[in-house]
Amino acid sequence: MKVAVETDVLQRIREQAAQRFEQLGWPTPRLEEWRYTNLAPVTRVEWKRADAPVIGDPGLTYRTRALAELVFVNGVFSSELSDVATGFSPSRDRLKPVLQVTTLRNASAETLEQHFARYADYETHAMVALNTANAQDGAVIEVDDAREGFIHLLFVGTDGFASHPRNLIIAGRASQLTVVETYIGSGTYFTNAVTEIVAGDGAVVDHIKLQCESIGAFHVGTVQVHQERASSVTQRCISIGAAIARTDVNVALTGEGASLTLDGLFAGTGTQHLDNHTVVDHVKPHCESIELYKGVLDEAARGIFDGRVIVREGAQKTVSRQENHNLLLSATAVVDSKPTLEILNDDVKCNHGSTIGQLDEGAMFYLRSRGIGEDEARGLLIYAFASEIADRIKVEPVREQIRRTLFQSMPDRLPERRGGAQ
Repeated sequence: MKVAVETDVLQRIREQAAQRFEQLGWPTPRLEEWRYTNLAPVTRVEWKRADAPVIGDPGLTYRTRALAELVFVNGVFSSELSDVATGFSPSRDRLKPVLQVTTLRNASAETLEQHFARYADYETHAMVALNTANAQDGAVIEVDDAREGFIHLLFVGTDGFASHPRNLIIAGRASQLTVVETYIGSGTYFTNAVTEIVAGDGAVVDHIKLQCESIGAFHVGTVQVHQERASSVTQRCISIGAAIARTDVNVALTGEGASLTLDGLFAGTGTQHLDNHTVVDHVKPHCESIELYKGVLDEAARGIFDGRVIVREGAQKTVSRQENHNLLLSATAVVDSKPTLEILNDDVKCNHGSTIGQLDEGAMFYLRSRGIGEDEARGLLIYAFASEIADRIKVEPVREQIRRTLFQSMPDRLPERRGGAQ
C-alpha cells in the first residue's frame, strides 16, 4: 500500500485551498450565511500550532467498548492515548481489510487522491478552505462490510492552540458503520474541523458528533455527507460546549432511494453562542429526509437554527420533513429559527415547522398537582425536552455521556441524578 506523506495531488489541493482562503477571507456577519455569528474574537488571537501531541489523560474514553479509538491532541494524533489495534480485520478475499482505521498522515495515496476534498467545498466555504490548507491530521476510516460496535474519534484542545482536524469516512457498498466524534478540552483554544462522509450504494452509516468544548473555546465544524443509491445515513449533532460554536451539516442525496435522518440538540447557558446550519440537497428521485433540531437556551445564551432543504427539478417523489423546536428558560435567552424549503418540482411531499416557547404551564400544573416540587418539575420538563434527541442514540455509552453532559451544563435546571430522570 502506498502511503501518502504528501502526494503531489494533496499538495496541489492544499495550495489551492490556501489561495482560496486568501481570496475569501474570514467570514463576517456581512455575509448572509454568517449574519448571526462573528468570528472576530477568533481572528484577534495569535494561535499556536502543535507539532506533537501533549500527552495526558484526555478525561473521556470508550477504549474498552469501542472497536477502535483514535485520540488527537491539538490536531495531532497521539499513538500513546489511542487504541487502533482492533480497528483492522481481514476481508473475505483477504486482499484488503474489511475495516481499516488509520490517520490522515498514514492513509493510502489512492484513497486520499480519490476522496480528499472531493465533497466539502473549499471554493465557496472559507472555513473549509482554511481547514483544507492547514489540516494537520485526522482519521481515515474505510469499511466494506457490516460492523457491529462503533469507532470513537476524540479531539482534545488545550489553551492557546488552534487545530484543523480532517476526517474521511468511507462506507463501501452494502456496508454498515457507526462513528462517534467527540470534541473536548480546557482553556481557550480554536478548533476548525471538517468531516467528509461517503455512503456507497446500500450503505448504512450512523454518525454522532458531540461538541463539548471548554466554555472558553471556539469551535467551527463542517460535516459533509455524500449519499449514493439506497444508502441510509443517520447524523446526530450535539452542541453543548464552547463560547462560540458554528456547526454546518451538509448532505447531498445523489443516489435514487437514499434516506437521511438528521438530528440536532444545542443547549447553552451564560453567554454561549451556538449556531447550527444544515443543508439537505435532494438531487435524485425517491429520496427521504427527516430532520429534527432542538434548542435549550438559558440566561443570556443565543442559539441559531438555519436549515435549508433543496429539492432539485429531477428529484420527483421526494419526501422531506424539517422541524426545529426551541425552549427558552430565561427572558434574556435568544433563539433565531429559519427553516427553509426550496422546491423545484411539484411531485413531492415536504413540510417544515418551527416553535419557540417556554415551559408548558399545563404540564407544570400536572406535575405540581401530584406532589412534585416546582424546581424538580421544571427540571423534569427540561430534561424530557432535551433528552428526546439523546434517547434516539443507539450507542449506549455515548447516550449516557450526553445525558451526564446535559446535567453538568445546566446543573440548576435539571433534576439530580438520583431523581426520576436517570
